[in-house]
Amino acid sequence: MAEPTLLRATFVHLPGIGPATEAELWHRGVRDWNELLAAHASGELPPRAAAGLPSAIAASERALAEGDAPWFGRRLPDRELWRLYPEFRRRTAFLDIETTSLSPYEGIVTVVTVHGGGATRTFVADDNLEELPAYLRTYPLLVTFNGSRFDVPFLETTFPRFVAPPVHIDLRFLLYRLGLAGGLKRIEATVGLGGRAGVEGIDGRAAVALWHEYRRGSSAALDRLVRYNRADTRNLEPLLELAVRELVRRLPLADDRPDAPPPNLPALAPG
Repeated sequence: MAEPTLLRATFVHLPGIGPATEAELWHRGVRDWNELLAAHASGELPPRAAAGLPSAIAASERALAEGDAPWFGRRLPDRELWRLYPEFRRRTAFLDIETTSLSPYEGIVTVVTVHGGGATRTFVADDNLEELPAYLRTYPLLVTFNGSRFDVPFLETTFPRFVAPPVHIDLRFLLYRLGLAGGLKRIEATVGLGGRAGVEGIDGRAAVALWHEYRRGSSAALDRLVRYNRADTRNLEPLLELAVRELVRRLPLADDRPDAPPPNLPALAPG
């Protein structure tokens, strides 16, 4: 029998089960799909949660075995997409872009960094930026900060056939649920996150100026811009780790049964 994990303890993607029913099932000690099937077989579930449940759980098992994150992404509520991260962390792309304007119709994308799967790769306009869409297609999960309103619309305008990874976790809204509001750098300061050696004091306006300096012939300006963009991107990973730890802690998954193992969550970075 498979060990319990956060994803296996998740029921809200199944027909007839919403957050309240999921929490009630956890409270009753039903903590994974196998135990949910047993509860179904014994007639313990409300009718709305019983119809079609065995086939839905079988489909969930297949999707998990095949590493099909988009299957879960299409069924999970948007606010619960973060639950996919522990299972698919090695296939998660953290992304941040730099532009010359706040509007995709007035400016251009200058630098983009993708961090994930043990690698960090940067794409630069008029160099290798056109390789970005194909590179992103290798990742099923995308993590940004305010990317649903900024990064993704900008990329969709830059590349008319751009298709973002199918599961998008926007950290701005996830962190807001935890009481962390404001811009990325403000939140980094609040939680004591570093990682900006050599690019302290650079912000979005300075990033635009660095791009124009580069276009006038300064390779040093491009180097600083790339380092700044990489710092923004890499810092998204520990912020998501922090958010997942706290959101897991808030889930009503406590179980007093002495023989019941806790969900086997992959170890996250130290807080």
